[in-house]
Amino acid sequence: MRGLARQAVPWHAGRVAARVAARCALLSLLVASRAEGDDLTVGRGGTYATLTAALAAAKPGDRVIVQAGTYREPTLVVRTPRLVLEGQGWPVLDGEGQREVLVIAADDVTVRGFVATNTGVSNLEDRAGIRARDVRNCVIERNRLRDNLWGIYLQRSADCIVRENDIEAHGLKQTESGNGIHLWYSPGARVERNRVRGHRDGIYFEFSPHGETRDNVSERSQRYGLHFMFSDSCSYERNTFRENNSGVAVMYSRGVVISANRFERSWGSAAYGLLLKDISGGAVTDNVFDRNSTGLFVEGSSRLEVRGNHFTQNGWAAKVLADADENVFSGNRFSGNAFDVTTNSRSANSTFDGNWWDEYDGYDLDRDGVGDTPFHPVRLFALVVEQHAAALLLLRSPLVSILDAAERVLPVLTPEALVDRHPLMRPPR
Repeated sequence: MRGLARQAVPWHAGRVAARVAARCALLSLLVASRAEGDDLTVGRGGTYATLTAALAAAKPGDRVIVQAGTYREPTLVVRTPRLVLEGQGWPVLDGEGQREVLVIAADDVTVRGFVATNTGVSNLEDRAGIRARDVRNCVIERNRLRDNLWGIYLQRSADCIVRENDIEAHGLKQTESGNGIHLWYSPGARVERNRVRGHRDGIYFEFSPHGETRDNVSERSQRYGLHFMFSDSCSYERNTFRENNSGVAVMYSRGVVISANRFERSWGSAAYGLLLKDISGGAVTDNVFDRNSTGLFVEGSSRLEVRGNHFTQNGWAAKVLADADENVFSGNRFSGNAFDVTTNSRSANSTFDGNWWDEYDGYDLDRDGVGDTPFHPVRLFALVVEQHAAALLLLRSPLVSILDAAERVLPVLTPEALVDRHPLMRPPR
């Protein structure tokens, strides 16, 4: 009997272990199912008639699917984390000219596939088509925002992604229009492959460091295509900024990288392809500045590497003020500009070395690809225009050509520092 008892113990233990394993497997299946979440459908044939009801019923991990149609509901607030809010057939969320449309108020929320429209204009509220407020890791992608005061607004929200949205407004005054994509105290954001048109500023960063802005098109803004302040260690790559009233302004920041962008057709007395003000350290490389009143304006900025850019058909290719110091311009192409370089003082502190200038008519006897005589890119007439703007009417005058030629032969007034001592004979690749 004792032997039988000893044999029964492992047999019984095996049955218990099998039951425990089966229950654990079932529990794991249930947990996995819950982690994936349920689909809650809103609209015709769906479980919920309103989006408000579906959001109230949603649990973490769920997906709320909204069918095509127009939804006029009070401001929608997503309070459930790890929720996916997805439109099918471009459902319209209409603010009816009276309210903000959609607010993300939980972490790890994704919103895609909606038309958010018609917030109306308010002087008391910053109404947005889609707002993320005090959250982390939100994703706002593939939405259409139409005629909102503000398009997409990140407010104290970290590590969010804003991508592949189409944002358009038709405001007539800056005082009656907000920004297309607005970031305020929102570090670590990725803004990529969006198209923004017709807002006050297309893309706006403030107190939002470590952001990445790539492959966007920002055009026809009432003010700046990109406006950027107090946001260190950010990068802007492969964007197109076109026909913005004041161009692009990057201010009061450190360690900014601006690479492979296009700054096009910003015309006006206060319009710049790119304005750099009080920027410390960073790089401006491989960009195209095409047909702007001023291609690049540098004020109060230091230790910048300006390399490999193409300045073509601008009024002023580069305005580098005297308070901009230790900036190095190298490997750039200057062609077809009315003025290649100008400044406001003879005591310039930036360096030009190894650039290609279409106005350079020097020689290369040793055939090393570098001109044997230096090039003075600052025309005497450019200095005159800086002091007396009305003199610009004489730009094509023969007298101006004679003055510039005399200054090149015997420089007296143009800045001694702004001389390219190694001009290239051929355009860099």
